[in-house]
Amino acid sequence: MKNIKQIIKVLILTTLLFSSVSKAELLDRIVAVVEDDVILDRELTRETYNIVEKLKANNVMIPPAFILRKQVLERLVVDKLQRQLAEKSGIRVNDEMLRRSVSDIASRNGLSVEQFKQELEGQGIKFSGFEENIRNEIIVNQLRAREVGSRIKVTDREVNHYLETQGEVSKEKAQYHLGHILISIPEAASSGVIKKAREKADKVVADLQKGADFKQMAVAVSEGGNALNGGDLGWRGLGQIPTLFVDAVAKMNKGELAELIRSPSGFHIIKMLELKGINKHIVTKTRARHILIKTNELIDDAEAKQRLESLKERVEDGDDFETLARSNSDDKGSAINGGDLNWVGPGDLVPPFEAAMNKLSINEISDPVQTQFGWHVIQVLEREDRDNSAEHKKNKVREEIRKRKIEEETELWLRRLRDEAFVDINLDRL
Repeated sequence: MKNIKQIIKVLILTTLLFSSVSKAELLDRIVAVVEDDVILDRELTRETYNIVEKLKANNVMIPPAFILRKQVLERLVVDKLQRQLAEKSGIRVNDEMLRRSVSDIASRNGLSVEQFKQELEGQGIKFSGFEENIRNEIIVNQLRAREVGSRIKVTDREVNHYLETQGEVSKEKAQYHLGHILISIPEAASSGVIKKAREKADKVVADLQKGADFKQMAVAVSEGGNALNGGDLGWRGLGQIPTLFVDAVAKMNKGELAELIRSPSGFHIIKMLELKGINKHIVTKTRARHILIKTNELIDDAEAKQRLESLKERVEDGDDFETLARSNSDDKGSAINGGDLNWVGPGDLVPPFEAAMNKLSINEISDPVQTQFGWHVIQVLEREDRDNSAEHKKNKVREEIRKRKIEEETELWLRRLRDEAFVDINLDRL
C-alpha cells in the first residue's frame, strides 16, 4: 500500500510541477501531499496571513515564522483530510443551504446579506472566499456529526451521577474561562516518545510559571484544536469541561495553572483565565387548552377551519369549551381532559402553536391555527413566570455531557484520522 501511495505522490508532484509556468513555479510549490491531494505554498501563505491578522487583532505576540507556518500547515492537513472523507461519504452543501447560513450570520450581526457583503469587502475579505469557508465549515460539521456525534449517547444515570457528584459545585453556578495547551502523543507511542513529550510539557509549564505569555506559548507549541486561538477554550460551565479536567478546574483560582494532566491524546496544560457566576433560569409557563380538527379525505383545510370558527363562536356565545373539546377534538389524549394541555414551557409545543398561544391574553381564544397535526383553536387559562433552574440544569447537564463527550471523541478521531493518513510534509525543504 505504501508503494502505491508513493507512486501516486510522485505522479501528483510531476503533474503539478510540469504544468506550472516558470513565473508561478514558486507560488505553486507543494508543501504537503495529503493522500491523493496537495497543499500549495500559496495556500499556506494565505492562511498564515489570515491567522497573523487574527492574532494581531487579539493582541497575541506572533511566534517565529517557521513555527507558525508549521502550526498552520498542520491545521490545513487535518482540514483537507476531513474534506476528503466528507467527499467520499457523499456529504454536500447545496447553494440554498449555503444561502440560508450566510443570511443567518448576517442577521445575527444586524445586517442584510448585501450590507454584510459590503462590510466584509470593506475589510478586504472577498465574499466568495467567505462563502467557501462557510461551505467547508458546514461540510466538516456534518461529517463530525456523522462520524462522532451520532455515536454519542447520554443516559439518565450519567446525568444523575453528575448532579450527585458535582452538585455542590454546580450550586455555585460558576463558569470558567480556560486556556489549554496540548503536547500530543501518537497512538501506541514508545516509552521514549512519551518521555520526550513529558519533558517538553514540563518545560512549557516551567516557562509559564516564570511569566511566559500563555496565548503566545499556545500558538507556538500547542497541538490542540484551539492552538491558533491562543489556546482559548472560552467560557464553560463545569459540565462542558472535559472529564479529566474537572477535578483540577473545580479547585483552581484565577491565574493558576493546573498540574500536568495526561490523557490518550497527550499532556494537557490548563490555566484558569477568569471565573464568574450564573443567574437563575426563569421561564414563562402557560396553561392552555385546545380543540384539534384533523384533515383527511373527507375534511379539507377549508372545512376544518370552518368547523373551528363555528366552535369558537359557540364558546363566545356561552357554550362550555371543555364540553365542546370532549365531543369534537381529534386530539384524544387531551380531549378526555376537556382539551387541557396542562402547563407547558418554551419548546414544549410545535412552533406555530406556541407562537399563536403566546400572543393570547388570559381566557382569550385564538382564530384557527394550522400546524402539521391539523387545525386548532387555543385558549390560554393561566400564565406565570417560574424558576425552572432544576429542570433547566438537568437539560443543560445532559447537553453539556454530550458536548464534552463529542469534544473528547472528536480529538481522538482527528488524531486517528491524521495518524492513519498518508501525509508527506515538505515544509522544511523550502
